Amino acid sequence: MGKTTGFLEWNREAPPKRAPKERLHDSREFVLPLSPEQAGRQAGRCMDCGVPFCQQGCPLGNPIPDFNEHAFKGRWREAYLALASTNNFPEFTGRLCPAPCEAACVLSVNQDPVTIEQLEKEIIERAFREGWVKPHAPHQRTGKTVAVVGSGPAGLAAAAQLNQAGHEVTVYEQDDALGGLLRHGIPDFKMEKSVIDRRVALLEAEGVEFKTGVAVGRAPTWAELRATHDAVVLGIGARVARELSVPGRELTGVVQAMDYLEQANRRLATGHGSGGAATGKRVVVLGGGDTGSDCLGTALREGAASVSQIELLPAPPGARAPSNPWPQWPLVFRTSSSQEEGGLRTFGFLTRRLVGAAGVLAALEGVDVTFEEGRLVEHPDTARRVDADLLVLALGFAGPDTAALSAQLGVTLDARGNVQVSPDFATSAPGVYAAGDAMRGASLIVWAISDGRECARAVDAFLTGRPSALPARGVDQPYGGR
Repeated sequence: MGKTTGFLEWNREAPPKRAPKERLHDSREFVLPLSPEQAGRQAGRCMDCGVPFCQQGCPLGNPIPDFNEHAFKGRWREAYLALASTNNFPEFTGRLCPAPCEAACVLSVNQDPVTIEQLEKEIIERAFREGWVKPHAPHQRTGKTVAVVGSGPAGLAAAAQLNQAGHEVTVYEQDDALGGLLRHGIPDFKMEKSVIDRRVALLEAEGVEFKTGVAVGRAPTWAELRATHDAVVLGIGARVARELSVPGRELTGVVQAMDYLEQANRRLATGHGSGGAATGKRVVVLGGGDTGSDCLGTALREGAASVSQIELLPAPPGARAPSNPWPQWPLVFRTSSSQEEGGLRTFGFLTRRLVGAAGVLAALEGVDVTFEEGRLVEHPDTARRVDADLLVLALGFAGPDTAALSAQLGVTLDARGNVQVSPDFATSAPGVYAAGDAMRGASLIVWAISDGRECARAVDAFLTGRPSALPARGVDQPYGGR
């Protein structure tokens, strides 16, 4: 806990941000750090609630009251050691996690919760500045080899933990750069890619080997990869996008969100070209989630003539409904950082068809809808046209790409098309395990890291033939470790 009466004395303070008009001129991160005094006060709001629901709400089981108390009392190195004992990548979650821990904070019953996510970022960034984050190579090697396929948060977490257990770990990535969706799916204004590079350099110094540009399933095949390693971990994500099945989908100017974001991220990384796919265009983003918001912010930075974000569902309520009590995730109306910057938001609109001229998109046509007794009801008298030159489909993800995996290894899939695993993350193929979105479906970065860590424990036990010594969820390893 922090200060016994801190939550009575201090209100929640959000981190400062650069002004929207200023930050639209670049793609740098715009969330600024708290002052040490502010950070200390925010940590001090953590109260002696008896049962730390925040820790239960965090998929990693982070020791939140512990690192809050350390931060409040100025023991920042101890705060870092507490946080790093359960979270391999606080610099990722401190920027990108939607913070289910804050939704579960006891203060959320009738106040604003503790700024847990921002405090994670403050702790880890101070740790990097002070030189506390150092590579820790394992003292001895087991002689066992593990292939981790995919370098997103699940793959990186599994690789980090298995390497610490002494196994020889090689991470295979099909792209030309590491990070998975962290690299090409997250805009720089939310997390600059130097943050990934910094962590990868540490993992390399600890002994993890990385190979990019390797399309497992083609060269090598999945069977060949399995034959040359003692175990395989699937961290391939769930990147198969949901489609919009309406007339006109084939028109030029209709793109998937990940294709659009990847193109923008690659252009920024290489410095090639000043314009973008949205420059000067009327942009419509279908989908009101985080990915849609990222597309909105990217289009604004590219100089779109206009941007609209359309959501099928009605606008959420401004406060929790009686059927959505604490500590459940609050289903309430939110405004993202990109939505603060501009653009229009439309709720309850169903796209019926896309129209164009000479094969090029010109507009969407659709109607307003409401949900009545759990049923979608269209209102024909509201039919209208929305002009668009670029339509970005941010409709979510259908699951992982498993065609080659199933054909070559016989891996069983679940009813939703995800890789089916047992409680210990094992697939139906001997020695092959899966973690993160590949087995869970598209989910949160914090779940990916948690799955990667737990999967590593299972793989370690498989390789050694005894219970793993790696820390379990929410169980601190000795301070002074990672």
